[in-house]
Amino acid sequence: MKATWLFFDMGSTIMDETAAMEKRIRDSIAGTGVAYEEFTAKMAEFRAMGLREDIAAFAHFGLPKAPWPRDAEMPYPDADRVIHTLRERGYRLGIIANQSPGSAERLARFGLRDYFEVICASAEEGVDKPDPELFRRALTRAGCAPADAVMIGDRTDNDVAPAKALGMQTVLIRQGYGGYHVIHHEGEIPDLTVDSLPELLDIFE
Repeated sequence: MKATWLFFDMGSTIMDETAAMEKRIRDSIAGTGVAYEEFTAKMAEFRAMGLREDIAAFAHFGLPKAPWPRDAEMPYPDADRVIHTLRERGYRLGIIANQSPGSAERLARFGLRDYFEVICASAEEGVDKPDPELFRRALTRAGCAPADAVMIGDRTDNDVAPAKALGMQTVLIRQGYGGYHVIHHEGEIPDLTVDSLPELLDIFE
């Protein structure tokens, strides 16, 4: 797979959100009589239907979402090494992500900010994936043609489908909650699928 630019999603791609999601769920269901296992089972049902599983489950149970616990997020153990190596190999890197305000600051907290030349995050841009506009803005700022870019993310709907529709190459990374996503149509089929960040080093040599 040849490319000049590699664009990454953040949640379940660079950042491990497993503990943060569990904490949000447990905080949200506390005192409601809804069991954690019941809630996550319903999430799995909605995920299989192609819905945003957490949002659909909160609506199903009529529960407000507890604040997202940013302090429970951590980069995946190999994130720094993999991203550093890709930069050393000459790839230019960017972020295309649905995130609350402060994506650059969160990346900086873990020493990852300086690797990325372009950061297009939904809160600052006012547009969310899967809207292709977020991808277009990132490509424009990078000065990169879609065919010379790869989108690496954990969701077939938010990452693969819109990037593929614009002519970008795509890599689906099945880790975190993203590992459970189901492909629903041809437009969501990625060019390549990996199970962890280190596998990217075998693709982008």
